[in-house]
Amino acid sequence: MKYPVRRFKSLEVALKEMEPFVRDGAHLQSGKRFKQLGDMRSREILANWLVCVTINGGTGETWATEHVMVPSHAAGKDDDAKSLILKAIEQKRTKGGAAYAEGKTLVVFLDAGAGEWHPNKVARALPDPLLFATVWVVGLQGVQDGEYVYGVTLLDLNTGNAPTFLVRISKTFDAWEVTSLQ
Repeated sequence: MKYPVRRFKSLEVALKEMEPFVRDGAHLQSGKRFKQLGDMRSREILANWLVCVTINGGTGETWATEHVMVPSHAAGKDDDAKSLILKAIEQKRTKGGAAYAEGKTLVVFLDAGAGEWHPNKVARALPDPLLFATVWVVGLQGVQDGEYVYGVTLLDLNTGNAPTFLVRISKTFDAWEVTSLQ
């Protein structure tokens, strides 16, 4: 299926364009939508970029995505990251049902600071039927020596473990490195 898409000339150009929004974490939380990019928010653009570089976005393939954010203020004293991720997925599942989710990739932007979570446990706890084709979770792991480090996880146990990667963005925002954790 073909989807209307807007593309950057390259992943490098996209990264440089996103730099001010990544550095301004508040914009990722509540920044305005970009009309020239189909009303996407900066966090949605960043999340899509992270998924693309993780799976080597040079294939030219496109797919429809839905996004949901777990904001930092969502975590109550009894909430952990697993429950917050599953609540966010359920929120999107119930929004429009099977017709709404069919064939789409759901991207969860985890910004809750709810502590460590275990991708395999979350993947095993996904609702059945999931309705979405796949679910990715992305979230900032930290800033180390001026480099932004994001975790990117595909909640799929087909290979025995939910594939999890770290994407390290250089402090000059002109390069990145992807490493597999599991």
